[in-house]
Amino acid sequence: MNIAKVVVDVPASQINRVFDYLIPDHLTDTIEVGMRVIVPFGPRTIMGYVLALTDHSEVEGLKPIKSLMDIVPILTEELIEVGKWLANHTMSFYISTFQAMLPQALKADYHKLIHRLTIDQLPESLERAFAGRDYLDFDELEASDVPLSQFKQSLDDGDLEVIYQVKRKDNIKKQTFVKKISSTAQLDEYTAHLTNQAKKQKLMVEFLVDLNEPILLKTFLTKMKTTRQTIKPLIDHNLITLIEEEVYREPYDDQAIDRTAPLKLKDQQAEALTAINQSFDQQKDDVFVLHGVTGSGKTEVYLQAIAHVMNEGKEAIVLVPEISLTPQMVNRFKGRFGSDVAVMHSALSKGERFDEWRKVQRKEVKVVVGARSAVFAPFENLGLIIIDEEHEASYKQEDHPRYHAKDVAIQRAKHHKCPVILGSATPTLETYARAKKGVYQLLEMPDRSNLSEMPEIDLVDMRDELHAGNRTMFSRKLIEAIKIRLEKQEQIVLFLNRRGYSTFVMCRDCGDVIECPDCDISLTYHRKQNRLKCHYCDYHEAVPNKCPSCESETIRYFGTGTQKVEESLSQLIPEARIIRMDVDTTQRKGSHERLLKQFAKKQADILLGTQMIAKGLDFPDVTLVGVLAADSLFNLPDFRAAERTFQLITQVSGRAGRHHLTGEVIVQSYTPDHYSIDYARNYDYQGFFAKEMALRKAFQYPPYYYLTLITVSHPNPNRAQEVTRVISQLLNKHLSNETKILGPTPSPIERIKNRYRFQCMIKYKYEPNQHNVLARILQYYEDMMRKEDLLIQIDLQPYQLM
Repeated sequence: MNIAKVVVDVPASQINRVFDYLIPDHLTDTIEVGMRVIVPFGPRTIMGYVLALTDHSEVEGLKPIKSLMDIVPILTEELIEVGKWLANHTMSFYISTFQAMLPQALKADYHKLIHRLTIDQLPESLERAFAGRDYLDFDELEASDVPLSQFKQSLDDGDLEVIYQVKRKDNIKKQTFVKKISSTAQLDEYTAHLTNQAKKQKLMVEFLVDLNEPILLKTFLTKMKTTRQTIKPLIDHNLITLIEEEVYREPYDDQAIDRTAPLKLKDQQAEALTAINQSFDQQKDDVFVLHGVTGSGKTEVYLQAIAHVMNEGKEAIVLVPEISLTPQMVNRFKGRFGSDVAVMHSALSKGERFDEWRKVQRKEVKVVVGARSAVFAPFENLGLIIIDEEHEASYKQEDHPRYHAKDVAIQRAKHHKCPVILGSATPTLETYARAKKGVYQLLEMPDRSNLSEMPEIDLVDMRDELHAGNRTMFSRKLIEAIKIRLEKQEQIVLFLNRRGYSTFVMCRDCGDVIECPDCDISLTYHRKQNRLKCHYCDYHEAVPNKCPSCESETIRYFGTGTQKVEESLSQLIPEARIIRMDVDTTQRKGSHERLLKQFAKKQADILLGTQMIAKGLDFPDVTLVGVLAADSLFNLPDFRAAERTFQLITQVSGRAGRHHLTGEVIVQSYTPDHYSIDYARNYDYQGFFAKEMALRKAFQYPPYYYLTLITVSHPNPNRAQEVTRVISQLLNKHLSNETKILGPTPSPIERIKNRYRFQCMIKYKYEPNQHNVLARILQYYEDMMRKEDLLIQIDLQPYQLM
């Protein structure tokens, strides 16, 4: 095998294939499938992944591989097959799917250097830039006064060359240890020759006599109250040696987590567990929908199913939504399985994530708990994949490759012949419909595990509050309930679906709303920084004193954000201690954990937050949950708005009364008679499912129809609209008559980052030709996308229609 088939790190359609490279003699027995290599590609040197080895090629004059980046493969052969399937399934580039599987630290950094080849005089500006050196950093050249035309001429004349370097980002953390390499007799002999003044040396020798294991150099120096210089004589006399050892960056202190034992299961849990274990024992790739109310004990079923799998020498992946990957959730798995658990999510540093991934790769752990991308954990003996809160939209990646973690999990389970569990109190309609039809296996857990009642949900019509003269964002009922809880020293969770202080700033004279200059979206007011921010492109500006349109000074803040709620609450109930949790207060590493710890220790009475507090939290003293704006999702142009509202109210309500104290939920709404709120109020999933399915059928939406969303963007709105119109015509022409093409229409947010966006949608029941037609359309526009800044995005399973 002297030829490697390599996919190179260039995400472009004309390069979306494998290239053959010659394996040089010195690497013949070293290169394996799944390794990263450095290869020449045109004038550049870039990284690539070896997908196969062969001994023949149709191409002549192959270039050799330059070097290896790995000692062992970083992609398993199964993950390579999953990557190929995923590229086809989502119409993505091969390289994008492989990059999505790996931690950030394993992606290459590219660096350009200019090499001086001539000893002759260069033009004056270039001589100044090189300043007597043979190599010059390209960034330095760009920042200098050298005209690019002059630089290009010197390149053409052969006086200079550009060298492309591939730089690694996967830094392995190492620490220095002190290791004793002498006997007690040698130490005694050394002490005998020391003078009375060498007190520090004597102390160190005394310590070394009892030292059996290597000790961290830093710890040794601290204990001895000395410096590195004083240990040099010990090294010179061969009494100790300094060794460097690789260590993991440990984001969690396993010692600080109390170990837990399996709990006795209720009947509904035992039935679910039996079905899952039988499927595993029979090596079936069944998909189970574990439909259990909040507090029904789904996590304990997961833990015992994992234990069964581990007893048979297999591994498990547990996916949880990013926002519910709380320390509480991590502790549940670490408490049961200790150091057998690796954790992967975005709150870890790049180095920590790399180290957690390496534990999996080195087979040092048996369980991975993580967010969406943890579905690609490089296990080779998978026995179970669990997706908790399977209805969460965050399991769908909105960037290239646009995959859904559920699809990847089911694909991997087929290879490993193992079950998948999709757990939720409010499964998506698509998932539950498949379970009802028998495509998935349905496991119902309708009761709370402690047999406590679900908290009662009171609905408050905010229109009545307004008529009664209450202009605050809190109903009288909610304020009264908060005061009662404070008197009883119980805790409260308040949920709002918006961060920031106000949603928008408007002029009362001319009605103008201050918008982002680069996106068609209003700017959000953030009081702490006293700035307006765009939540799409990160543009921000100071709050104006006058209206930019009519110069009136009657600028007012409208809407309600978490910051504003916190301030109003402090004015209404000054004695309440409040913790606010949203994207702004949890940006710093560890802040999420710190705030929840404070709340758990009862250092606050009220936890106020956005979606991140809706799931996975379990505090025994929380007896009141308030939902401040239940209808905030209805106004989005999305056919799933009612479903998301039902899910959110049900999930948030589940935070109350989870232990011995009775819970209460107060939902404030301006549309209390909406069916999704009504069904959520009665915890009636079956009723909501029947109603929503009837509507989906009538309006031809999933799960009755499949959707494909095509978004075209361009700096010129006319060009974006024209391309979308042509694509719609081509689809109408080449797809079947039963398929509906909607559009072209402007996207709900028509402009983002100064690019205009138009979209068309394909609605179909069965369309075997779709992939080929879309591939041909992309091929047709390939040159234009490269030359004129045109972007065409295809989402074959859209979850966001914005």
